[in-house]
Amino acid sequence: MARNIFSALFSGVILALALTSSNAQSSDATNVVIANNDPLIYYNGRWDATPETWWVGSGFKLHVDNLSSLTLNLGPYTSAPVELGISVNYGNFTALNATQGANTIPLGDLASGTSSVIRINSVGWEDNHMNLESIELNAGAQLLPYEPSKLAIQFIGDSLSAGQYLPNGVDQAWPFLTSEYFKAEHNVQAQPGIALSDILSYGNVHGMSYQFFQTEDTQYYYDAMHNYTTPWDFARDYPSATHVVCMIGANDSGNNVTASSFYQVYIDFLARVRLIYPTQPLFIILPWGWPSPDGPPAPYYVGIYQQVVNYRQAFGDKNIYLVNATGWVDYSDVFPANLHPTVAGHEKIAGLFESWLEDWGLVAEPEWSTPA
Repeated sequence: MARNIFSALFSGVILALALTSSNAQSSDATNVVIANNDPLIYYNGRWDATPETWWVGSGFKLHVDNLSSLTLNLGPYTSAPVELGISVNYGNFTALNATQGANTIPLGDLASGTSSVIRINSVGWEDNHMNLESIELNAGAQLLPYEPSKLAIQFIGDSLSAGQYLPNGVDQAWPFLTSEYFKAEHNVQAQPGIALSDILSYGNVHGMSYQFFQTEDTQYYYDAMHNYTTPWDFARDYPSATHVVCMIGANDSGNNVTASSFYQVYIDFLARVRLIYPTQPLFIILPWGWPSPDGPPAPYYVGIYQQVVNYRQAFGDKNIYLVNATGWVDYSDVFPANLHPTVAGHEKIAGLFESWLEDWGLVAEPEWSTPA
């Protein structure tokens, strides 16, 4: 079924659905029940057919008229618990631990008779499965179309992008912060410990060169209820990414993958990525390295990232760019125990990347496409 529950439909069809009674909605004297296959739910990230979330940041967005209460009914595939990020009317995301069953979502004070935008995502870098069964709204509420932003950024990475060790996970990580700054939709395919090379790496049974093309992240291997992978249909990403950002390689280095092997894997990976995103700007980040308390950060694969970009450009790819993040992070920006960026460190990285993108020519949307 084209785009199924995972993508917004064309605006004309969406409007028609909003103005008529959806078969997926029912109401009684106390609430309005939204089935998980209602086409007015705007799903983002990667969900399987259950539907159950995979990868950090996967979730959904609702545009609701006359909203005063919202309950999520979550099914048995839900992690126990799953940490969710909740944003009301594009406000800051706050954390909520949810479990199987009914979960009341805090909404704060909403003006009566107006429309609201609610964004909910799964923020953890592990145990991040949200299995949506249905949504309950207050009596008199009506689900409206959500119009996605004209910008959509695809991020590819490892723990340095996934928000590992942050209190609110990916919602405090630089990819998410960057997307919010530009008022862009985003997908984050990032997994702690994962290498680009398709090798066993810190518990990940596959590398990103395999896993990026799957619905599931590498946690599938340890999931007794879903221990298999299914290819991801990139047509479900709506809108398709307008920009692609990739920062990876720390775990290849940690597993002693040679520079020549890493180079070849990266070249092959980008060739496959370009089959999906043939013309979109592609930003390859040269990582900041591992900070040290008594010296400059330790780099890895020196010169290789530039060689990868040079190869693609020589091949005829004129829309690929090297982002040199050397010097962006020092020891004061990381947790000393694991050298991963702190909340403040991620904010610093996001600010530097936002400035880089603006100098490149990216302009933030003046407002979100769906008004609140």
